[in-house]
Amino acid sequence: MEDDDASLWERVLAGDEAALALLFDRHEARLFRHARRLLTAREDAKDAVTIGFFELWRKRESVRLVDGSPLPWLLNTVSNCARNLERSGRRYRTLLARTPAAANPGAPEGPDETGVLAALKRLPAREQSVVVLTVLEGYPDRAAAETLGIPVGTVKSRLARAKARLREEMASIEGAWA
Repeated sequence: MEDDDASLWERVLAGDEAALALLFDRHEARLFRHARRLLTAREDAKDAVTIGFFELWRKRESVRLVDGSPLPWLLNTVSNCARNLERSGRRYRTLLARTPAAANPGAPEGPDETGVLAALKRLPAREQSVVVLTVLEGYPDRAAAETLGIPVGTVKSRLARAKARLREEMASIEGAWA
């Protein structure tokens, strides 16, 4: 019989690396899909998932489980890693743009940043985390609050603010289409 997340987690807490590998096998695909939505580069999405599991192992004593599973914690950590990787990439591209090296006229341009996911990326990190956990991943407000370590009311207010901002951005995008 296959172990559930709670029993695997008990083994991870005891230092069992094989149990961590089983958790990785179980949740890697979902976390990769999540990271891929937030990042433009496939390799960065893989890195975000890898860093997330490394952090899970490193911080295993303080990880907050929801219903016996570390998945919500991992989703939030992978989101943070994705933001850090995206920010790092932006800084790197800015640095390259300022270097006096000869410009390559045939270099490809960046991805189109005009859709719903682009609007989601422009939300503040606190609101983005709430949207990811509640809307994209379908966790209830209580589970998101527990994962983020904030009150349920704060989850609701951040979600309302995020939805209002996304509505405004989508209205402006639709206005540009007309």
